[in-house]
Amino acid sequence: MITRRQFTQFSASLFSAAWAGNTWAQAPKAPLPDVAKIITGFPAGGTLDALARRVADRMRDKYAAAVLVDNKPGAGGQIGILTLRDSPADGSSLLVTPSSMLSIYPYTYPKLRYTMEDVAPVSLGATMDHGLAVGPGTPESVRTLADYLAWIKANPNSASYGSPGAGSMPHMVGVLLSQFAKQDMLHIAYRGTVPGMQDLLGGQIPAFWGPIGDYLQHAKGGKLRVLAIAGAKRSPFLPQVPTLQELGYPLKVSEWYGFFLPGKATPETVLRASDALRVALAHPEVIEHGKQYGLEVKSSTAAELASMLKADANQWRGLIKQTGFTAES
Repeated sequence: MITRRQFTQFSASLFSAAWAGNTWAQAPKAPLPDVAKIITGFPAGGTLDALARRVADRMRDKYAAAVLVDNKPGAGGQIGILTLRDSPADGSSLLVTPSSMLSIYPYTYPKLRYTMEDVAPVSLGATMDHGLAVGPGTPESVRTLADYLAWIKANPNSASYGSPGAGSMPHMVGVLLSQFAKQDMLHIAYRGTVPGMQDLLGGQIPAFWGPIGDYLQHAKGGKLRVLAIAGAKRSPFLPQVPTLQELGYPLKVSEWYGFFLPGKATPETVLRASDALRVALAHPEVIEHGKQYGLEVKSSTAAELASMLKADANQWRGLIKQTGFTAES
């Protein structure tokens, strides 16, 4: 469990380092690694993997001679963070992860195996929305969230939904919807969106909460129906889909993907990685490719990412305490 004191110390050290940005710029540059890797805590094929691979392509021969993607799925993204923690802090290992693993997990997993001190924020990668989708496991007549809630009320054995991982933001959104709607729903945790989507498309589960980018192709083809998104406003990628707030449920949350180095990385190493990511994420090909996955690709400074993480953690800590949510909910 990450204590408030640890989080405060972590944030303070980051902001101090960021304030000293001019000093970083004056420091002699370290030689580039021959091979660098971008670790993800989820399987290949999802939105996170798509971003990681496009960024790796753009960093090759600029940040390192070779930049590879290393998928380490498991424990709802935790394996990726543990892999980064145990990697050299020389810049050869980066992690790209959803915010949940750092802003929500510390308050939902009582025996988390990492702390904030194990990672060093480098840059934002993209922002996205989560949505509720239904597929062949529900009747064709289920076209709206109201339809879905009425159907599972009449068919309680079908009142279940999947998410990319226990304790993740999509999991928590599902729990909150269950509470708001006063309808019990069984949560099914997957090792990322890819296996969950396979079961959703195959009719093994009736519904799934996850990144809307994983739904776009299937929704256009009529294989899935997206009933609602959790963001503050409608997504430009699915403008016809209402938000939970529009439908009367007081919830508006979005998630981001961020890049991190091992916690022991020096300020100069963080700056070098941040500079390389800023260039890669600004490339038109990366931005356009992100849109295919429902991602708004953008970079940030290390200090800006640290500030976002701190704000998210504060929001979720209060909400989790209020609702009693746990990873086992």
